[in-house]
Amino acid sequence: MRSIFRFAIILASLVSITAQDAVAADPTPAKKLFGSVTLPSKGNAQSLGFYAKGCLAGGIAIPVDGPAWQVLHLSRNRRWGNPEMIALLERLSREASAKDGWPGLLVGDISQPRGGPMLSGHASHQIGLDADIWLTPMPDRKLSYDEREFFPENSVLRKGTLYVDPNKWTKAHARLIMRAASYPNVERVFVHPGIKKKLCDTWQGDRSLLSKVRPIYGHHYHFHIRMKCPAGSVGCEDQVDPPNDSGCGKPLAEWFDKLRPRPVAKPKKPVKPTKPTYLTLNNLPKACAVVLDAKSVPSAQMAEFGRSGDVAVNAAAFAGDVPATKSVDAIIAATETEDMSLVPQGRIPIPLPRPLQP
Repeated sequence: MRSIFRFAIILASLVSITAQDAVAADPTPAKKLFGSVTLPSKGNAQSLGFYAKGCLAGGIAIPVDGPAWQVLHLSRNRRWGNPEMIALLERLSREASAKDGWPGLLVGDISQPRGGPMLSGHASHQIGLDADIWLTPMPDRKLSYDEREFFPENSVLRKGTLYVDPNKWTKAHARLIMRAASYPNVERVFVHPGIKKKLCDTWQGDRSLLSKVRPIYGHHYHFHIRMKCPAGSVGCEDQVDPPNDSGCGKPLAEWFDKLRPRPVAKPKKPVKPTKPTYLTLNNLPKACAVVLDAKSVPSAQMAEFGRSGDVAVNAAAFAGDVPATKSVDAIIAATETEDMSLVPQGRIPIPLPRPLQP
């Protein structure tokens, strides 16, 4: 009798694994699969994979409004993250308001309810450990839904240049960015090269923190916080630590050279358009198929940060109803290695030279 029971368990496990493999083999772009899910999965919070190739189990939402923050672009449904990221944003909002002269955060994209590739906008933000913060202080009133949807992208650069406009930049901007960089669990803070240069030239606080502030094109109206994988994470892959220097010398100069407009050479022969390549579920960690197929929490409100007064309670509120053979932990334990070959690990993406503007 015991042997029959044991055989039944093994057979159920094999059926489960076969079903998961079938889901993973779906050729649909992963961004369509994850972009169509409106609620997070039940279960403990786990960031799975790499920042640009992964997913999020048991995500927690930052409330739309807080004591010192407001969330933008509510229609995108990208206010979800690992509980540690949501807690960090709450802390940053509180401390920047109390100590840095920054009245409150305008929070942009974090992650989708179950992370994964997005339909538009980002290559990263897939595992709930990335967040965009606007470089515009929060207004002293509650923004309407439409105001949040179409909030202006107020650049801090001088128009037509790659450098910070002194009439737009304040010491509070610098203090906000450097406070984010000061948190030990923050891996990097991405800013436009012009902002990095401004900090290199003027920051008088702990200059060792400048190593975390990394230049990247496009981040001139917001900055991007990237957290390390939470301690004890299984299945989460950190980015290689940034170089142990200020980054204010040759590397920054190279960025300005790459961003300098150049004339565009006309091709001698017509260029055949290349077919775009998309990540599929099969390219992501195997556990992401389980995350995508898992039951949802009852409502977004029940998975908001602080709803039960304790992040740990929220993170585990819906654990325990996923069969062991189909759990994220089981899949991770059964997977010795994951193919991360599509991700240039340890590297900050370098943009191509910009064409000369007409």
